Amino acid sequence: MTNISSDVIRGYNDTIILFLLMEKPSYGYEISKQIRMLSDEKYIIKETTLYSAFTRMEKNGYVESFSDQDATGGKKRTYYRITDVGREYYKEKCAEWELTKEVVELFIMKEV
Repeated sequence: MTNISSDVIRGYNDTIILFLLMEKPSYGYEISKQIRMLSDEKYIIKETTLYSAFTRMEKNGYVESFSDQDATGGKKRTYYRITDVGREYYKEKCAEWELTKEVVELFIMKEV
């Protein structure tokens, strides 16, 4: 099985993370687990990549963080939620992806 190179997907980490935050706030480990599961283990995001994305997106106003107890009443976790600005950014990135896919497809041989 081929895994996705982090170089190839780097520009879409924000899109992936924002997608996962659309339904409900979440925290880093859970998001990492969801990415791994939904991609059928084809993409495993590095912890440093994930937290760099959170920092960048929070700075840009796409997400906001807050602390909360985990469901078991154990340790406090930092959760992230998407903002209205983040929802708009997500839509822009989805449109960009459609265009990117269209262009790259022009240069992909179906049989090599």
